[in-house]
Amino acid sequence: MTINYSSSNIGNISAGELRAKYSANGQRILRYSIDFRHKVLDVHKEVSAAELSMLQSKVDALMSDWDKRYAEHLRKSALLAGKEAADQATIDAGLQIDALSTILAHTLRIDDRVDWESLKDFSGWKPTRRFTESKPVRMRYEEPVFDPPTIGFFDWLFGRKKKILVDAAEAFERSHAEWKAKDTADQESVDRRLIEWSDRKRDFERQQAQEKQDFIDNQTAANAKVDALSMAVPAGDQRAVVEHASLVLDNSDYGDLFEQSFSVDYIPGEKTLMVEYELPSPDGMPRLKGVRFIQATGEMKETYIAEKEQKANFDSACYQICLRSIHELFEADEFGNIDRVLFNGFSTYVDRSTGKDVRACIMSVLVGRSEFMAIDLARVDPKACFKSLKGVSASTLSALAPIPPVMEMNRNDKRFVEGRATVEAVSTETNLASMSWEDFEHLVRELFEKEFASRGGEVRVTQASNDGGVDAIAFDPDPISGGKIVIQAKRYTRTVGVSALRDLYGTVLNEGASKGLLVTTADYGPDAHKFASGKPITLISGANLLHLLAKHGIQATIDLREARKELNLREYN
Repeated sequence: MTINYSSSNIGNISAGELRAKYSANGQRILRYSIDFRHKVLDVHKEVSAAELSMLQSKVDALMSDWDKRYAEHLRKSALLAGKEAADQATIDAGLQIDALSTILAHTLRIDDRVDWESLKDFSGWKPTRRFTESKPVRMRYEEPVFDPPTIGFFDWLFGRKKKILVDAAEAFERSHAEWKAKDTADQESVDRRLIEWSDRKRDFERQQAQEKQDFIDNQTAANAKVDALSMAVPAGDQRAVVEHASLVLDNSDYGDLFEQSFSVDYIPGEKTLMVEYELPSPDGMPRLKGVRFIQATGEMKETYIAEKEQKANFDSACYQICLRSIHELFEADEFGNIDRVLFNGFSTYVDRSTGKDVRACIMSVLVGRSEFMAIDLARVDPKACFKSLKGVSASTLSALAPIPPVMEMNRNDKRFVEGRATVEAVSTETNLASMSWEDFEHLVRELFEKEFASRGGEVRVTQASNDGGVDAIAFDPDPISGGKIVIQAKRYTRTVGVSALRDLYGTVLNEGASKGLLVTTADYGPDAHKFASGKPITLISGANLLHLLAKHGIQATIDLREARKELNLREYN
């Protein structure tokens, strides 16, 4: 039978043993009781009830009441501290607000590289318990000694001497026999208990030895994992780079300003590290400006910074966190695994119109190593620096306006394949309409990769299928026209009909894309143009395609009639 009790100040509460009061015949429990004492409040309470469930309820109620009384005690104690406490609280509040302005500067004084040895555990094993059972000891009883009886004059006279001596000898024999039996029984009991004690001690020592060995094994295994990770990072192993980056961000000390939370991913082929970072909540930012002690009432009067300053502090802190995180990742990357860092900053806040929690990306930036490392972070304005890096955010972060991230990609999409260079093989003699399907898709990928390059965009080609599905996916960081874009490449020699547009529109919806592009070597019929009107679909004809290629210095031709002949297609009448 147990009673559980919990309290916010459990260390100040002592509890006695659970007692049960039985009926006169001992067959039924009439009442349960338990004693509690609060050391700080100096109060004692015996709680009793007829049922354990009722007793538990009473204990819970008592703990809740004592918690409230203890909290009030603490409040009054704080008031009694008076001006000294108020002054200290004001100093602490000022230090917290000042810390917001040094978030970025703090990291510039620190070497952000991971010290692998510091991650290892070199502590010695310490037993958590000891064998405290005393060794059984034999109780020694003094062996009886025959004490000859005293023979008096009359005993001699009346001949009672012999009987007295016989009785004394018999009494001694009985006494000695009893002693011997008891001594033997005690010895046997001790021997038995000693064997049991030795077994328990041996079992305990065996358990202790196993615990020690388990500790050493676990410690060795954990240290080996650190060594394995430290060796995998220079090789650019994806999981190792992600774990290394997580260690770097974990090691970043923000004091008690906010709790860190983030997720990291890595694209080895592009050497791009992606970070989704949980920014502090605007409501959780330091607001206290000062505390004044009012002697007349013994109360503490708190003052807070203005809402405008609070919003400015939130904006500044978020921009600094972003730059600081990117700096730490680049500085700690000793082996050149990271060429670019994507930082998407998310904030969770309460939507005042619905009262529900909302999580949204409010800032996003994709920056290259050389560009970022050329910046003198000790002298920049964090917001201006973020904007110069083509970071995307609302004019004020405190507005909590959601923005489309510069890049947000499902890196586990197994459809993606490595891109293949085809542009170099294209010349003025190349008839795009007669290229192979696969070469045409890779050409389109390269073309749009060049188109989006100035904005930090990315285009990934999918496995060739020639089935009307997704040929490529683009990720355009433009905050207005960007997002995830589905691209279909149609190397057609005839006019594209409306069915191809319907397929593309359905794919855009299924992929959750913001737009669809249909690129063809031919042209579109009136039904296709009518279907695309008002939908997030862009039609790129053969003429448009040649214009885009020429824009990037690529010269080619499109001859549909010649392509039909080359591809052995029937002449259209």
